[in-house]
Amino acid sequence: MSGAFEGARAVVIGAGVAGAAAAAVLAEEGAQVRVSEERPRDALGDLTALETLGVEIHAGGHVPAHLDGAGLVVVSPGVPPSAPVLAWARERRLPVWGEMELGARLARVPYLAVTGTNGKTTTTGMLTACLKAAGLDAIACGNIGHPFPTAARAGHEVLVVEVSSFQLALQDSFHPRVSVLLNVAPDHLDWHGDEASYAAAKTRVYANQGDHDVHVGNRDDETGARLSALAPCPTTWFRLGEPVTGEVGYVVGELVARLADEARLGAIDGERAGYRADAAAAAAAALAFGAPPPAVAAGLAGFTPARHRGETVAEVGGIRFLDNSKATNVHAALAAIDGVRDAVLIAGGRAKGQDLSSLGSRAEALAGVVAIGESADEVVRIFEGRTSVRRAASIEEATRAAFEMAPASGVVLLAPACASWDMFRDYTERGDRFAAAARALAEVSAHG
Repeated sequence: MSGAFEGARAVVIGAGVAGAAAAAVLAEEGAQVRVSEERPRDALGDLTALETLGVEIHAGGHVPAHLDGAGLVVVSPGVPPSAPVLAWARERRLPVWGEMELGARLARVPYLAVTGTNGKTTTTGMLTACLKAAGLDAIACGNIGHPFPTAARAGHEVLVVEVSSFQLALQDSFHPRVSVLLNVAPDHLDWHGDEASYAAAKTRVYANQGDHDVHVGNRDDETGARLSALAPCPTTWFRLGEPVTGEVGYVVGELVARLADEARLGAIDGERAGYRADAAAAAAAALAFGAPPPAVAAGLAGFTPARHRGETVAEVGGIRFLDNSKATNVHAALAAIDGVRDAVLIAGGRAKGQDLSSLGSRAEALAGVVAIGESADEVVRIFEGRTSVRRAASIEEATRAAFEMAPASGVVLLAPACASWDMFRDYTERGDRFAAAARALAEVSAHG
């Protein structure tokens, strides 16, 4: 049996996780595949599996000749639209697809999609847990780390796709049965160019939906709600307050769905209270897909959020250290600050074109701020004269400084509002080093 891309000649731009997966899928579906990668070959790891499939690897920089003979270009999500290699592809009038377009062309089972500025991974995980509790063979994929095209060929009953604005910008066929737009705040402006382009990319999550599909929107997010109201399909809403008919929300701390019938879905409290919006969104999407309320309640009750999303990593002398390294934009950092009291904030990094000034709206609520990274000067300017501020040259120095500044029974909060790439490989390394520094302080304290 021939594959979906039998005889096609494809060039994949980028050999990271998404690019390598796209190259493998295309080759397995019968295409002749060439990979063009900016990094040198010795920085790419083991690509033997791709070479076994007959994939050509060209590393060390993109050149126009890499596109010779191609009929299709598939681009990794981290490659900006301004990249010269994409200009060369457009000059040759080659179709340029992203990971979502490739996955959509291969998907043979229904899929749900989750996008938004913040909360995508947590909501995707919660939604997958709800569907599994309903007895479905569901898997989370996409921007969560397991590529959508790979999952699309694996024979699952249903896919839950986390999708970023990068991925949405380069697709025309992506058609989820249920789509979710969690929230929209300025982010990745260095990639998209401006806020309008970023917001427009988010709306592509529902662009191909119709009367038999469902969109899930956030009543509490002004920009997100305005965009969700434009969806070309029925819309279910979620909120943090009490829901009206057709919504999912909270009644005295308990998650309640008021859709066809009223269903009580349990409390989202304690350390999990910061995920109430994500839980409401996941519940609305699962119910829209047909999961019964008891399964939704069970899925949410058993779900544990991924790391670096507000977890307590150490406690020293009554002071808690919270790792929210995944708060890589202002919107996420503000939400993290609002969830704690008596906190010293560690913030800064690569701002990605964001205006950080709205962080200052929380100055009076903070016990202090430690500024790090490329945007340290901007962070200092925002908070200077409004709360105690220090600079630190490393995350270890920042952790010690924040501990010294924290009041009794206070919190040291890593919620940088910025990307990590100026100082770290990724937000995971940043969070891990913060946690290690906090635990080192705990050891010193334990030994006097």
